[in-house]
Amino acid sequence: MAAMAISAHLQRINLSAHAFYATPDIYMDWSTGGGKPFKYFSYGAAVSEVEIDCLTGDFHVLRSDVVHDVGKSLNPAIDIGQVEGAFVQGLGLFTLEECTWNLKGRLDSNEGRGPIKGQMFTRGPSTYKIPSFNDIPIDFRVALLEGSENPEVIHSSKGVGEPPLFLGGSVFFALRNAIQAARAENGKEGYFSLDSPASCERIRMACCDDMTAFFTTAEFKANGCW
Repeated sequence: MAAMAISAHLQRINLSAHAFYATPDIYMDWSTGGGKPFKYFSYGAAVSEVEIDCLTGDFHVLRSDVVHDVGKSLNPAIDIGQVEGAFVQGLGLFTLEECTWNLKGRLDSNEGRGPIKGQMFTRGPSTYKIPSFNDIPIDFRVALLEGSENPEVIHSSKGVGEPPLFLGGSVFFALRNAIQAARAENGKEGYFSLDSPASCERIRMACCDDMTAFFTTAEFKANGCW
């Protein structure tokens, strides 16, 4: 086999096979904005329950219930695993994975050494926090929507991979509700700003108490956080 591969390489013979599936009966009229550009859409819903530590900003996801539409699943075990993985990835996106950039430094890569202005700092495992086993919902329930067959595609199935990522936003909004309850106990009512990701630092500062008052800037107050 190795000799055949070497021989083909020396003769510039391509041993690869290529294929591309062209989805039939789809169209789009860009002048009117109408058409049928897709065979199906992927739907899902999620509800999450969280607990926050008002003194540290730490939190735990107590429970998450997720249901996702994958049509008539070819392999439920694989599809549920895809939904679980995408949900936890979304959880990380909205609560943990804070990107930071260099706001100072040289403007040109040829100007000596040191970081370049605008260069991203969070580019690897040593500087970028991703979800771990401790961030997964303690009670994690995932189900596939029944009775949602899609006869226009292969075996009435629907692909699933990235769409459930957005369902992780349920954790973010649950955190916001928990913070709102903590603020109400401290006499803070009404709108407040909470940027994503909802990191421990942001949760702690958004809770607003006598301790955070010493470190609250005018800009922080202007954003409705205080």
